[in-house]
Amino acid sequence: MAAGDMASTRLGAGRQHLRPLKRRGLVLLRLTAIVFAVLLFCEFLIYYLVIFRCSWPAVKTPADAGGLGTPEPVLRAMFLADTHLLGAVRGHWLDKLRREWQMERAFQTALWLLQPEVVFILGDIFDEGKWSSSQAWADDVGRFWKIFRHAPHVQLRAVAGNHDIGFHYQMNTYKIKRFEKVFNPERLFSWKGINFVMVNSVALEGDGCDICSGAEAELLEISHRLNCSREEHRPQECGDGQRLPASAPILLQHFPLYRRNDANCSGEDAAPPDEKYTPFKERYDALSQEASRKLLWWLRPRLVLSGHTHSACEVLHGAGVLEVSVPSFSWRNRNNPSFIMGSVTPTEYALAKCYLPCEDTVLTTYCTAAGGLMLLTLVHAGLVASPFHFGWNMLRKFKTT
Repeated sequence: MAAGDMASTRLGAGRQHLRPLKRRGLVLLRLTAIVFAVLLFCEFLIYYLVIFRCSWPAVKTPADAGGLGTPEPVLRAMFLADTHLLGAVRGHWLDKLRREWQMERAFQTALWLLQPEVVFILGDIFDEGKWSSSQAWADDVGRFWKIFRHAPHVQLRAVAGNHDIGFHYQMNTYKIKRFEKVFNPERLFSWKGINFVMVNSVALEGDGCDICSGAEAELLEISHRLNCSREEHRPQECGDGQRLPASAPILLQHFPLYRRNDANCSGEDAAPPDEKYTPFKERYDALSQEASRKLLWWLRPRLVLSGHTHSACEVLHGAGVLEVSVPSFSWRNRNNPSFIMGSVTPTEYALAKCYLPCEDTVLTTYCTAAGGLMLLTLVHAGLVASPFHFGWNMLRKFKTT
């Protein structure tokens, strides 16, 4: 055989050998692209697609009713609850990584798309604050600020929950001060003519303990200041201190005001049917009737927002005061977490709920993608016939018959 013919034979054999390698490389590249696309969608893009549908509710102002004068400023406030950042004792590293990534992506996406002016977290920020050591607490706080980082012009305020400082029998001054060192200790927060009262509801046990007595005294002082702000002619007993806006406050706390159970709660994120009729235990599932009456009497709020139950509920108290229980923000507690968006003025408010991606949707997407990848791999390996070829052969067989 001539040298040229031998070279041509070797070249042809080499090309035939390279073709399967090239096909395998293309298949591997396609599979990698599909995996990357699924990860990008489930771990990043889905938050934008879901939260993009949320919008701030419209709130009535005097100008809308044909009134004269300067329109009331509208404050965009975001309310979320029960993030339960896992700690060193009960938090498995994989569970911790997953849940914190979900909350970080949801919160950062909401900040970017919705641009709230203030964010309120209604307690149980940490899961193990009631017993964590100084080092574990510092680690948890560091992770919290990473997840819930925000621009300087956005204010973040929080109230304490039973997982942050413990129930009444667990809390002490050290845990409260530790919490207040991280989050602003102010109980009364006023902005744009709107008063917010942030209550340490764990301290409303009513047994006369030092912490409870101090909390009640502080609330009485706030009540006095609010009542003075409502007086057109300032009485002498109100003193010469800075006057608050003449606006009924919004009450923010972790425990809900007293209610028997969640039987009258409705909606897709209400408590499950098997939990709705479970009686609430006072001072554990909700505030006591006495503490609830005191808060409504002392503060005369126009709206109450609370957490703790991990489920949604709307309850009317007293003379029609609405309380909204905000569901948990963590997928560890709910398949469908959410937060509340509030457009608030000194005299009016409007609320809307923004749902986050359902975990079932994410898991279904991953399972569907895994099944598709497995099918493609088997087809390429020749272990399963291509669905296209199988359908084409069936169609030809049907035509010949």
